Amino acid sequence: MSSQQSTVTVLAGTAVVPGVAYAPVMWPGERPELPAVGGELPETERDAEAVRLSSAARTVAGRLRERASQATGAASEVLAATAGLASDKAWLSAAEKLIRSGSPAEGAVAAATEQFADMFTTIGGLMAERVTDLRDVRDRVLAELLGRPEPGVPTPTAPSVLLADDLAPADTAGLDPALVVGIGTRLGGPTSHTAIIARQLGIPCIVGLAEAGTVEAGTLVLLDGAEGTVTVAPPADGARARVAEAMRMAEDVARWRGPGRTSDGTAVAILANVQDGPSARTAAERQVEGVGLFRTELAFLNRADEPSVDEQQALYREVIDAFPAGKVVIRTLDAGSDKPLKFIDHGHEDNPALGIRGIRIAATDPGLLERQLDAIAAAATGAAEAPWVMAPMIATAAEARSFAAQCRARGLTPGVMIEVPAAALCAEAVLAEVDFVSVGTNDLTQYAMAADRMSSELAALTDPWQPAVLRLIRLTADAGAGAGKPVGVCGEAAADPLLACVLVGLGVTSLSCAAGAAAAVGARLGGVTLQQCRWAAEAAVASADPQAARDAARRALS
Repeated sequence: MSSQQSTVTVLAGTAVVPGVAYAPVMWPGERPELPAVGGELPETERDAEAVRLSSAARTVAGRLRERASQATGAASEVLAATAGLASDKAWLSAAEKLIRSGSPAEGAVAAATEQFADMFTTIGGLMAERVTDLRDVRDRVLAELLGRPEPGVPTPTAPSVLLADDLAPADTAGLDPALVVGIGTRLGGPTSHTAIIARQLGIPCIVGLAEAGTVEAGTLVLLDGAEGTVTVAPPADGARARVAEAMRMAEDVARWRGPGRTSDGTAVAILANVQDGPSARTAAERQVEGVGLFRTELAFLNRADEPSVDEQQALYREVIDAFPAGKVVIRTLDAGSDKPLKFIDHGHEDNPALGIRGIRIAATDPGLLERQLDAIAAAATGAAEAPWVMAPMIATAAEARSFAAQCRARGLTPGVMIEVPAAALCAEAVLAEVDFVSVGTNDLTQYAMAADRMSSELAALTDPWQPAVLRLIRLTADAGAGAGKPVGVCGEAAADPLLACVLVGLGVTSLSCAAGAAAAVGARLGGVTLQQCRWAAEAAVASADPQAARDAARRALS
């Protein structure tokens, strides 16, 4: 929506990464025009055409893998996944089949991409978001086939605010925060790849900016990542004052040193989300006290066979060793649905987001979980601090009890993720079975609001500031306080400094986020008391909608 304040237009979207930027708008370059699919290729040329396609796809995949190796954290993760799309056998086979029927490689790539885009859209969830990634791969392969420069976001010559319909991971991960000082996309949700990478890079970001297309390149705008607004052609003096204020706040963040605590001394552990040894070592250089979420499934994805116990043990030990005196929470395999494993027959599911994923895979293949727990236990041998282990997608106390028994049999500390609303509603019973819980706000919001978290049209519903979601977190935190057991948050919500204060006010005892966001969270908490956090939490929970909750919390903390 937009509103008029004198002659100033304010566009509203979903706030993702806080920060203020005042600069001219730039838009991504044009993508290559899609060729028509035709059956004009002589049969004698089809073998060579298939080789030409294979070579182009291999070149694109290699470039993306090289970028992944030079990146860290979430950027490395999503670039590697995009490289996997460029070398995906099913996609390449579909394109080759079209070539064998007479289509030139360019038309075959375009047609095969749309086949898979339709399939991903039908599956929904994270797979639906991968349509943007797949089309980005298509465009890069087409450019290679046509001998044209690789498409993407041009490097600006001066600080700019980047507006786009959507951004592919390869585009976002390559941005220079010194030149791209703000991002606004028409599509995408709070947990999209664009949002996650922008948070890691520290670039103020807004998604779901429906009217972004009304702003022409070169127009000066003020982007406020905390408010979720883009002000078009604002008064220059006021805009510069807002930026100066934001810079002062950034200096406070840069000076912050852990550990996490409120201004009156209440300890709040600030931890990092990681996916492997390198990302854990990078996090250890930041002001974090340990790992609150180790996503182990990345050791399983894009593998034709299951990693051995020894392979897993080595991976887990790398992360444990990165924090020899710190807390490390390892999440067991969170795969299935939108993250299928190649070495498991998942079968067809009409509604995979509500299907066999996370801990539910253990019901069909118990050995997978058993071997993973064996590997974690082996990795813990000799460590100064034994890791904690938690299971995803727990819905009942009985599931928690079964998982806890398997962990304790191996000397591991058991916990579970609270991301199914049923688990939050029955948090007392769940906590009676395990030693800790961690709230996954991304999925909890999706399931509580019955809204696909990757849908840009539903971004307002999948906002973690939804009062209904905050109430579920409060139920969980109250149960943790009653049982005397820790309650953490490891979803993207923990990276929002304002929301972090609300979460602490609700009773959350630890916050795990992208390592790059930790200092901003710690600095904000260090400037308020626990009582202020509680006032902010009460005000947010009592609000009617996410924006009202933000406003109420901000007033309470001021």
